[in-house]
Amino acid sequence: MMTRRFAILCLLAIFVGSLSSTLATAKDSDATTALKAELAKRFGDRVEVRLDVPYAGNENPKQQLDLYLPKERGGKPLPVIVFIHGGGWSGGDRKGYALGAAQMAASGEYVGVSVGYRLSAEVKWPAQIHDCKAAIRWIRAHAKELNLDTDHIGCTGGSAGGHLVTLLGLTSASKALEGEVGEHTGESSRVTCVINFCGPSDLTVPLMQGEAAKKDDPAVAGLIGGGIEAKRDVAQAASPLTYVTAQAVPIMTVHGTKDLRVNYEQGVNLDAALKKAGAKSYLVPVVNAGHGIPISLVLQNRMKQFWDLYLRGVTAEISTAPIEVPVQPAKK
Repeated sequence: MMTRRFAILCLLAIFVGSLSSTLATAKDSDATTALKAELAKRFGDRVEVRLDVPYAGNENPKQQLDLYLPKERGGKPLPVIVFIHGGGWSGGDRKGYALGAAQMAASGEYVGVSVGYRLSAEVKWPAQIHDCKAAIRWIRAHAKELNLDTDHIGCTGGSAGGHLVTLLGLTSASKALEGEVGEHTGESSRVTCVINFCGPSDLTVPLMQGEAAKKDDPAVAGLIGGGIEAKRDVAQAASPLTYVTAQAVPIMTVHGTKDLRVNYEQGVNLDAALKKAGAKSYLVPVVNAGHGIPISLVLQNRMKQFWDLYLRGVTAEISTAPIEVPVQPAKK
């Protein structure tokens, strides 16, 4: 049976949590202090926090990660769950996942790592996936000192973060997307499994619907350096669907059926392509949900089963039955 601790973990682990409001009131120079104080208040001495760790061999604040480690980790190496933030590839912050990653560590079963990456205003595709892969290589290179089980690395993220974690699960054999970021290019960037929340799978078609679909999506255009028609080859190279093979890692895709930002069909098409290729895919439709997924107890349980199955070897039958949430009343 799912514990209350894990239920809280899942609720915090996908999109920016309440901690963001705490940090929003702090100046940049005080943000680290404020974050550590908040985590200490919530988790006491159960979690060791290491913030702003460079993974690219430079001082770019976007190319850093945050580590959340159980204080007691002297036994066997622990599996890792990597969080990659959303924000249309142009915004967001890795510290939005601080509570979820810290709760993973507080459980004593996992190490949490929250990864930042360069945004589209600074550099265009494929820099974002190059950064994410460099972070995975950094984790692998530091496994011995941190007591990490790098045969079991899971990744999760929502929206743009969902897009990036899905690519991590599909492209371990792609030299074109590996990049040369960081000091550990000899390490593998392979991950073990992925939970993708409403991430785009095909950037060659509009992500939105209706009138919005008739215009270039500013987030996608910002990522690939222009509109879909002008940059179709880049859009295809940035699309997870391009890389689907039988070698894909197990992927759970959680998507709202009324998502107006990333069409639900993006999740449906990814699931169909993975299954056709012979890969393991779980599509969990969240009926009536939009781009922000309510994390119900039912969904929390499926997430726990997924992580435990693929990262800890705990046998489970994971349901993909639709999860229905109440229809939200229209705003006046």
